[in-house]
Amino acid sequence: MMSEPQPEDAKRRKVDFEEDVKPIRTHRLCPYLDTINRQVLDFDFEKLCSVSLSRINVYACLVCGKYFQGRGTNTHAYTHSVAESHHVFLNLHTLKFYCLPDNYEIVDSSLEDIKYVLNPTFTTEHIKQLNTTGKLSRAIDGTLYLPGIVGLNNIKANDYCNVILHALSHVTPLRDYFLREINYARVKRPPGDSSFLLVQRFGELMRKLWNPRNFKAHVSPHEMLQAVVLWSKKRFQFTEQGDPIDFLSWFLNALHRALNGTKKKDSSIIYKTFLGSMRVRTRKILPVELSEAEKNALLMTEEYAEQVSESPFLYLTCDLPPPPLFKDEIMENIIPQVNLYTLLTKFDNETEKEYKTYKENFMKRFEITQLPPFLILYIKRFTKNTFFVEKNPTIVNFPVKNIDFGDILTPEVKAVHKYTTYDLVANIVHDGEPGKGTYRVHVLHKGTGKWYELQDLHVTDILPQMITLTEAYIQIYELRKDDNVKMDES
Repeated sequence: MMSEPQPEDAKRRKVDFEEDVKPIRTHRLCPYLDTINRQVLDFDFEKLCSVSLSRINVYACLVCGKYFQGRGTNTHAYTHSVAESHHVFLNLHTLKFYCLPDNYEIVDSSLEDIKYVLNPTFTTEHIKQLNTTGKLSRAIDGTLYLPGIVGLNNIKANDYCNVILHALSHVTPLRDYFLREINYARVKRPPGDSSFLLVQRFGELMRKLWNPRNFKAHVSPHEMLQAVVLWSKKRFQFTEQGDPIDFLSWFLNALHRALNGTKKKDSSIIYKTFLGSMRVRTRKILPVELSEAEKNALLMTEEYAEQVSESPFLYLTCDLPPPPLFKDEIMENIIPQVNLYTLLTKFDNETEKEYKTYKENFMKRFEITQLPPFLILYIKRFTKNTFFVEKNPTIVNFPVKNIDFGDILTPEVKAVHKYTTYDLVANIVHDGEPGKGTYRVHVLHKGTGKWYELQDLHVTDILPQMITLTEAYIQIYELRKDDNVKMDES
């Protein structure tokens, strides 16, 4: 005796059958177009039926904004149209408009704006102008916004993801690559591979952030974060606070792999943009209790000889000096400060840093051998000891423009770098206690030349001088390639 098909399977077959077989009458004029309510349309959420939670043949009701499955008789969309007298629907996959329950396709140029909000597209000409124009756009409610400078919803505790997504959206080569879907549409991945979803969702989010014709002045990263939760195997959630540097490191590597990236520098847009390399010299520290003769004997062995290794990097970790243990009565309110160049001496091939493991101690020296087009600095503010996490409040003094990283390069390495001067494009800040607190980001909008502070949905402009007073956590610098920076090149 044959087993009955499952209800979902049966429904799916029925829907598919009706969608394929039923002839569609195309009407160019529809009497219900004035019932469309653009104010309620929100295409940022997962494309699934609000009744059956199915992802197959999902239609958006353009009157109330809800999603329903199917179009044929007895489907959820059909029932909704009859019960509520809502007649205009959009297929979220094919981008075609239909009138239900009459079931005819609507062809009308006045609906193009809805289609564009669901799937914004960018021409190469449009992309070229993004860094030179500061033209404001107007949302449906009259709010003015600057494309690229729009708030991101904080669903519960995903501000640590939002700041990274905002910062990356202002890295020009990365943004330009993801704004054109054709750039990664041809990437071949194994069947059923969910990692490519991360690439698609990131591309969608980039296009929504830079969309000049948005209905509202903010974007929800809901679908992007769903892909993050899925592909990170729930390591990164949007319901509990995480660390942006962990997320950034994982996200860049996951995107690189999903784009079929290899160890070669030009194998993906991620490596082309952020990959640098350094030489690490490691030597084991001699035990203190030995005599001079014994120490000299050990130094001759291979175990205590200096080891040299080449190491690629996507970001550099800068260590803050420990804050003073005791507060002085007079200087109680003074927060310790350090210059960025002082932190960067770690990579000058001269400064040694001690690293302790469970058994042994090592001294390491770092030498940068290749600077990337975009340099990410991670300023290590949090240290974990046996009992709790401590935060170092030291303020880092840094210029916003013309930071010369050539000063920390060895003469041989500097000779092969034509340009070594960088400008800041994004600055991520942590406020509050370790493990709790909130994150915000400062980004440079190149079209206007202005700096903006983004914290979830809050967007404000900020003076560059104010950025340097914050507890900087992650920074992204862009290499300058104009010859007026280095007069000696001519």
